[in-house]
Amino acid sequence: MRTAYVSLLGFAVLMLILGFPASSTAQVSVGISVGFPPPDLPVYEQPICPGDRYIWTPGFWAWDDDIGDYYWVPGTWVLAPEVGFFWTPGYWGWGGSGFFFHEGYWGPVVGFYGGVNYGFGYFGHGYEGGRWQDGHFFYNTEVNNVNVTIIHNVYKTTINERNVTRVSYNGHGGIDARATPEEERAEHERHVPPVNEQRAHRQVARSDPQFRASANHGKPPVAATPRPGEFRGNGVVQAREGGEVHGGPRNAGGGRNAGRNVFHPNDIPRPERPGPVNSGNAKVDEIYQKDENKLYAQQQKEEQKLQQQQDKEHQQFAKQGGNDAGRQQMEQRHQQQTQQLEERHTQQRQQLEVRRPGQPKH
Repeated sequence: MRTAYVSLLGFAVLMLILGFPASSTAQVSVGISVGFPPPDLPVYEQPICPGDRYIWTPGFWAWDDDIGDYYWVPGTWVLAPEVGFFWTPGYWGWGGSGFFFHEGYWGPVVGFYGGVNYGFGYFGHGYEGGRWQDGHFFYNTEVNNVNVTIIHNVYKTTINERNVTRVSYNGHGGIDARATPEEERAEHERHVPPVNEQRAHRQVARSDPQFRASANHGKPPVAATPRPGEFRGNGVVQAREGGEVHGGPRNAGGGRNAGRNVFHPNDIPRPERPGPVNSGNAKVDEIYQKDENKLYAQQQKEEQKLQQQQDKEHQQFAKQGGNDAGRQQMEQRHQQQTQQLEERHTQQRQQLEVRRPGQPKH
């Protein structure tokens, strides 16, 4: 069986999530920009299909803006809202100033999902997990976990994967994939957004701190579930292997990946100011305090200047109608500029701290 790259409250939250629109005309980007990419996809086995017309919806990393962290939404089997409909998974993509999430949807054709290899038939483009025939969904047992003694509408077709990667985002150092003409047309056809069960499923995952990347380090406690909202009991699948985490909550401290969170000066966390100086020599303390205030003001001014410069470049690039390759080059240059500025400012503060009155002399 092909593997992919993930306890909670009761599922009562489902009844609270009502009133969502029945259709959509295009795959939309959620209006939240994240400065660092989502973790890689964890590795897990697919739970067994619960019945006819259930379509596999792969797990993915979502974003919680309240805590500034990614959290895992387990993969699950979902009853198709209409006969003939397939699921187009959502995906994270670089948007010029950060990563944006493109919401998944139901429709008669599988659209673009960033080239992300979610496994189980979703290998980057299209869907190889099954097809509709005479009102029934026929499952490809080569990539799906199906009990053939119960579900007889099956077939077997071997798939040769070409995009074997666990990277979970498109662009800016991630997967370099573009929508085909067919996928672009599919994006503009009539769509059905995630059904209520999917939204409730995601909400339950969001409510559990264990699903946050900062807590599970890319290996969530539940990787996949037989049905939406079933996070305990038979059939629930654990992750076999975690995915690399590329950043942390916006208020988290340093670490080996901390530098990768910063793309623009606005992404640089504000440094904590040391406490008041009280060495016993008021005059020396006053001189040092003035130097400290001067340094912090100067650093803030330099960050604002660089941010304005980069914003201007963004505007010029948009007016010129640059392509994706040019945008990525610009953003990589911005990231390098920002990280160099942050490193220089950190060194300046460290040098000033050495002169702090009352510090022990070595």
